[in-house]
Amino acid sequence: MSKLKSMEYLFAGRHFEPDVIILCVRWYLRYKLSLRDLVEMMVERGLTLAHTTILRWVKRYTPEFVKRGNRFGTPTGRSWRVDETYGTPSQRSPPAWG
Repeated sequence: MSKLKSMEYLFAGRHFEPDVIILCVRWYLRYKLSLRDLVEMMVERGLTLAHTTILRWVKRYTPEFVKRGNRFGTPTGRSWRVDETYGTPSQRSPPAWG
């Protein structure tokens, strides 16, 4: 895994504040919002930008955000098992011995 870039270096030379970029990228990745929906939401907040700008941000910052987020993930191991299955009594089949 490559070393994480500093926040100053990551957002150096950008026209918009880092908070706006992070917010747009997070909302695009987390919720099923289109780029044009995000543009409309930013217009409501007084920012004018194009949908292609958000697309460029998503392509540029998603790998970095994934690297930063994976640092806090806990490994779960190689295998997992389901302990029980759930269902209502009407969904269960009658016993085979019966």
